[in-house]
Amino acid sequence: MAAKKKRSTRSKKTPEPQATEGGGSKAVRRWSKERKLEVILRLLRGEPIDSVSRDVGVESYRLEEWKDQALVAMKGGLGTRRKQDPVQDQLDAALKRVGELSMDMELMQIRCKRSGVSPFVRGRSKR
Repeated sequence: MAAKKKRSTRSKKTPEPQATEGGGSKAVRRWSKERKLEVILRLLRGEPIDSVSRDVGVESYRLEEWKDQALVAMKGGLGTRRKQDPVQDQLDAALKRVGELSMDMELMQIRCKRSGVSPFVRGRSKR
């Protein structure tokens, strides 16, 4: 009976960072935003930082820095208001003005009732 291979429950291994072209003998390795995001999501899902560090070949202190930066950016993103549409701004201003005019109209009607004067002319025009 052949032994069955145990399948890993871990997500696929994150690809290695891209090597950039450089004039020196030492190649500079840079991580794209998408690759960093994949690694950070693994950490946020609860994978141990040591195993993620070994899998991707990045020091654990650097992974902690990336995670902290991502959390700060997420908090900042949640705290900002969305950019308002100019059409929506005009609509809001118009609705505010309609509300003010409605209140003015109600107050004038109350004043007219108290004084006994009708704000509207009753009858037909003489033209």
